[in-house]
Amino acid sequence: MAEKLSKDEIRKLPFMNADLDIEERVEDLLNRLTLEEKFRLCSGKRLSFFSTKKIKRLGIRQFIMTDGPNGVGALGTYFIKRTTYFPVAICRGATWNLDLSEKFGIAIAKEVRACKRSMLLAPGVNIQRTPLCGRNFEYQTEDPYLNKKTAVAVVKGVQSQRIAACVKHFVANNQDTRRFIVSSEVGERALQEIYLPAFEATVREADAWSFMACYNRVNGTYGCEHENLLIDRLRNEWGFRGFVVSDWFATRNTTSTENCMNAGLSLEMPWPIKYRKGRLRKAFESGKFTEETLDENVRRLLRVMFLTGHFDPKEKIPPCSRNTPEHHAIARKIAEEGIVLLKNEGDLLPINLDEINSIAVLGPNAKKKHAFGGGSSMIRAAHEITPYKGIKEKCKVKKVEVIKSAAEADVAIVVVGLNHKLGNDSEGKDRKKFELPDKQIALINEVAEQNPKTIVVLVSGSPVAMDGWINGVPAIIEAWYAGMEGGRALADIIFGEVSPSGKLPITFPKKLSDSPAHKSVRTFPGKDKVYYEEGIFVGYRHFDTNDIEPLFPFGHGLSYTTFKYDNLKLSSSSISSGDTLEISVEITNSGGMEGKEVVQLYVKDVESSVERPLKELKGFEKINLEPGEKSVVTFKLDKQDLSFYDEKEGCWKAEKGLFKILVGSSSRDIRVESEFEYLG
Repeated sequence: MAEKLSKDEIRKLPFMNADLDIEERVEDLLNRLTLEEKFRLCSGKRLSFFSTKKIKRLGIRQFIMTDGPNGVGALGTYFIKRTTYFPVAICRGATWNLDLSEKFGIAIAKEVRACKRSMLLAPGVNIQRTPLCGRNFEYQTEDPYLNKKTAVAVVKGVQSQRIAACVKHFVANNQDTRRFIVSSEVGERALQEIYLPAFEATVREADAWSFMACYNRVNGTYGCEHENLLIDRLRNEWGFRGFVVSDWFATRNTTSTENCMNAGLSLEMPWPIKYRKGRLRKAFESGKFTEETLDENVRRLLRVMFLTGHFDPKEKIPPCSRNTPEHHAIARKIAEEGIVLLKNEGDLLPINLDEINSIAVLGPNAKKKHAFGGGSSMIRAAHEITPYKGIKEKCKVKKVEVIKSAAEADVAIVVVGLNHKLGNDSEGKDRKKFELPDKQIALINEVAEQNPKTIVVLVSGSPVAMDGWINGVPAIIEAWYAGMEGGRALADIIFGEVSPSGKLPITFPKKLSDSPAHKSVRTFPGKDKVYYEEGIFVGYRHFDTNDIEPLFPFGHGLSYTTFKYDNLKLSSSSISSGDTLEISVEITNSGGMEGKEVVQLYVKDVESSVERPLKELKGFEKINLEPGEKSVVTFKLDKQDLSFYDEKEGCWKAEKGLFKILVGSSSRDIRVESEFEYLG
């Protein structure tokens, strides 16, 4: 039996010395654990749902985690704590603002610690493969480049506060239909070019401390026992030093205890199934896994405990805060920059409150709150400003009357969209329909018939069909689920206090069958298997290659001002494998209002030995300009930016030849272009 230690004796042990190197502390603690104690650390505490077990003998407290992707989750705090409700991930992705994503990470980490938790189960970085995925609102984009840049910013922000980020769901968890059993049948090139880049970047560029293994199978093997993913790639190739946790109950269908252990699953949550002590002991005594393997899995969990200050005195821990004016301001700023103006015929927007007397605000999402729903992403928000409330606040100041009659109003706003009920934008089930509910379509058309100045505001986390009403309305805004200050941000945009600057991080198709995942039942939702037959041609890559006109293209978003693109310059007409190409472009605010523009750089391989997309995003920058102001935006490209994954040779390859540089305001609004030669 292991020796019992007093609190004073524990405090004097080397692993409790915060001045020692973390690896020394990890090894000291690991070497003191008994075999049974190591088993105990491999799974969560029954009925606790979000914490590991204590090891009282050595003073190891519970390590507590929490959801979620847009605020400290209600589930993770047992519905007690009120926290800042930030805009959902797709809205934050629509900001194309990496500084905001990092500030979000810092703010949410402070709230996690204020709720006495040490790890945030976020960010979710799964690619938006289909518009019907129930969790699209939790994910950032369809594009791997935008995805990885945004994910890295979030992870850096979170972990700067000594809170562990948990990057999820690893990997190819792109639907919720049959998520516990379905196998994502995906080729190596698609994995390398589309689905893995954000995960890899969070390790290589942000040192992510935790990954969550997915529910689904990947090419036949469950994520929690996928040795190729968890050890060969994550640990050995990418250099991951953190630990892998299962998604909640994701181990139920895995084949065995030893397969999870040997694949590198450190922690089974929320409580033991495959990692019950009896099962662990039996598999260990049968020689199905070694103590060396067990030690490595436990070592990684302990390492993250030390990284988050689990054993450190209070003075070593960053300060924390919750529901501060600063955090609320960040939530509002993300909403302001993430809301997308999709359509604005006749410059109906912005509305000048000095020129109207009344406004009608109608629709099921006008007064609806969305924080408390959606599954693991739900938030018990400190407050939530609905579109109706945000608009009414502005109108009250200017003495503009908010009325119910669209026919009698000077302007009508119809707030429609989706919600977080199961079968809409929610964990656990994908959407069944691409269209809005029939009642909403009827309402839009009725209001538009009564009032030519009708603005449709969509509150949703994924694209919707618009063919039944889009031609009858002059203005459309995608407001997403924009967080606790979303109604105020929306009002600022509608009434022109802020020029919209959000850009779509996902393509809006005209009809569902245009989307690459919807060729057949095989490709979505599948049965036991779902086949990723589109390969790398996800999102705008598919629409471009197949010459399909989207409803609204990737990167699209209108402004109240205009931007002129000039003087595209390349540092050289050719580069070799070790060189960096610099690209600069001059952007001028040629309109009459201050505004932000997202300058997007795409690359095209003119001639290739394999099929490649017509263009791929390889750079972007968001800039703010006053009327008449100019700015030079600079990008850098290297060999990796020109490369594709060669499945035959099992490596990345950049081929000699011409490449085009395409710079513009969206994937379908290219303003300037040039070309250079890659010499190899």
